Amino acid sequence: MSAMRMNRDASKIADEVVQHLTALSGAEVKITLEIEAEIPDGVPDDVFRTVMENCKTLKFKNQSFEPE
Repeated sequence: MSAMRMNRDASKIADEVVQHLTALSGAEVKITLEIEAEIPDGVPDDVFRTVMENCKTLKFKNQSFEPE
């Protein structure tokens, strides 16, 4: 999913899928978002810090960068 599509589709997914599931009696719905990026030249330190800080602010359960 491209970044532009994510902006457009996130609310659509919530309206057309998640809302129907959460409306069911006793339903516990878990939503998982995984972000994967391939960056051939690596991630600059300032971008690394910004992304990690933003993940913490947004209360991501897990965040990491994995070298290839």
